[in-house]
Amino acid sequence: MKIGVLALQGAFIEHEKMLSSLGAETTEIRQKKDLAGIDAIVLPGGESTTCGKLLKDLGILEPLKGLINNGLPVFGTCAGEILLAERIDGKSSTYLATMPMYVKRNAYGRQLGSFDTTADFKGIGEIPMCFIRAPYISSVEDGTEILAEVDGQIVAARYKNQLAISFHPEISGNTAVHQYFLEMVEQTDTLNIRQQAS
Repeated sequence: MKIGVLALQGAFIEHEKMLSSLGAETTEIRQKKDLAGIDAIVLPGGESTTCGKLLKDLGILEPLKGLINNGLPVFGTCAGEILLAERIDGKSSTYLATMPMYVKRNAYGRQLGSFDTTADFKGIGEIPMCFIRAPYISSVEDGTEILAEVDGQIVAARYKNQLAISFHPEISGNTAVHQYFLEMVEQTDTLNIRQQAS
């Protein structure tokens, strides 16, 4: 299986290393043509406004949105979660807007801009969670499954082929969330998705 990792900015190398440690082949997505042949994509943390602008400027946004809507598995962490959200607090515009959830950016404020904790992740158990000026999910629509909460706020959710989390599993040393995503990919007919998109 080949996992594309969006490599425009942010913590993409850490995702690549973790996925490779689990036996997945990774490829960096920097141009529209790089989307060809991937079985899934990871949208790493970084700066959502910058990343969203680059996706548009490079002509990646709409083709990627089409692939996700056709069922391509996607895993968004932190800024990646914001890119997936249908609604973003304080913004009239969105980016991919493929996942029915409402996200609050920089939700923990400056004093709690970064922190570590452990919490239960549905289907996995208790795992370490590292938050870096993180968003959280204010609400989700019907059909979206809540996977984890911290202090009453949603920090992980799944909608069909889409996995969105507020924290950074790629720097925790714990591979459980990445393994969860790879299992999602294994259950998806990605060949059929690529044929539909071509």
